[in-house]
Amino acid sequence: MADLRVGDRVKMKKEHPCGSNIWKVIRVGMDIKIECEKCEHIVMMPRRKFEKNLKEILK
Repeated sequence: MADLRVGDRVKMKKEHPCGSNIWKVIRVGMDIKIECEKCEHIVMMPRRKFEKNLKEILK
């Protein structure tokens, strides 16, 4: 996996129900916690699932 740091913006493959697919990383470890840029919904998922659904890192 590429360098992923807290504060990075990422683009996911699937859109969130609010219509945005841009997320902000707020925790990195075995699990990744991300926050939707549009509606501020927070999601925590295992690193493996995150890597599978990641489209690109926007920095």
